[in-house]
Amino acid sequence: MKLFKTSRGIILSYNNRNYTLKEDWDKLINREHLFKYLNNIITNPKSVEKASITILEEAKIQAPIGSQEIWAAGVTYLRSRDARMEESKDSGSADFYSKVYHAERPELFFKATPGRVSATNEEVFIRRDSKWNVPEPELTLFINSKGKIQGYTIGNDMSSRDIEGENPLYLPQAKVYDRCAALGPCLFINEEPISPETMISITIERIDNIVFNNTIQLNRMKRNFTELIDYLFRESDFNKGVFLMTGTGIVPPNDFTLHIGDIVKISIENIGTLINTVAYKK
Repeated sequence: MKLFKTSRGIILSYNNRNYTLKEDWDKLINREHLFKYLNNIITNPKSVEKASITILEEAKIQAPIGSQEIWAAGVTYLRSRDARMEESKDSGSADFYSKVYHAERPELFFKATPGRVSATNEEVFIRRDSKWNVPEPELTLFINSKGKIQGYTIGNDMSSRDIEGENPLYLPQAKVYDRCAALGPCLFINEEPISPETMISITIERIDNIVFNNTIQLNRMKRNFTELIDYLFRESDFNKGVFLMTGTGIVPPNDFTLHIGDIVKISIENIGTLINTVAYKK
């Protein structure tokens, strides 16, 4: 089942049926046993308002985030490790990425506040002071305040490779700025953990031409969700839950950079497609 945060309110969608939920987003997604709660609504729909099948076409879909922070995990795939090492070899810091790939402690960093997050069909920004920018397609977890995975969404972790490659201490500037992240189109809620066979794909279009596309299975990820969550919740509380981007296994070749007007489409099985257009901050 899928939860959409929209201009028409919260829409619960399941099996070609939609229901309008009159609830607070933060409280809803952070409640314990969310799947069971939503399943009860579907099996006993008298307590909620049924919505038209076209409501999601008519409404503006918002990013599935309330007041939560977004964090991100880095170097969780071999391709990410190799790309980070390539971009930072001239600065002499390539070895740091090899070490963190094999280390017990994962790389975790703060990514975005809700106000810096774009929804599907909105713009994401690239920095004017960067000449090498890429999207990073990532399965993103929603974890409640108790440290339990409640749902999944698609994340686009925008990254300035030249800034990070110049010096690893510049990571916050390469990663954190206005519209540096996108989430959506929904929060996928499932009774069972997401399958390791899940496919993640990305397509980048430029003037009606596909300039990059690739896919990867989730099982190529070196880290598991449990260890990432364990380290994220050490010494930190998230009273309304937290979103965690789990890293990317797809990185375009070194001669590729995003252009203004590029359309980035990231798809993950069972969740949907997140679509964003690349722009500069106005």
